[in-house]
Amino acid sequence: MERLHSPWRSKYIESFSQVKEDIEECVFCKASKEQQDENNFILIRGIFCFVIMNLYPYNSGHLMIVPYRHVPSIIDLSDEETTESMVLIKQMIKAIQIVSHPEGFNIGSNIGRTAGAGIDQHVHFHIVPRWSGDTNFMPILADTKMISEDMRETYKKLKHLL
Repeated sequence: MERLHSPWRSKYIESFSQVKEDIEECVFCKASKEQQDENNFILIRGIFCFVIMNLYPYNSGHLMIVPYRHVPSIIDLSDEETTESMVLIKQMIKAIQIVSHPEGFNIGSNIGRTAGAGIDQHVHFHIVPRWSGDTNFMPILADTKMISEDMRETYKKLKHLL
């Protein structure tokens, strides 16, 4: 069995391990309240959820659907939050297909720290566009993840389309 490693994520995960559990406001709550959507890479604001670009992306166009309500698990979401999350996931997949032409997507949520959630107290859903050959040797040899497009450019393209 082969194993894939993503050492570039360790710095991101470590940055949260030293944060106390009693933080007044998480990064998602803070971004949603600041009303600085372009600076925070927020693409869409729905009634119950918003779409934000991942600052530590696996690939160009890595987005997250985040409910405004600060809850740790999908089972805590209301039916309205769940429905809007799925509607936004569909909408964003269509937009990414038009802008970036990926060959596939990974969509999911990491519930809990042990499941890989960097922000484990505020549930969110990832949309990761995928292309053949989008993984390479750079993370292993140079501790560097290759992101093919500047986030601001991707943001502008998606925002213009939406």
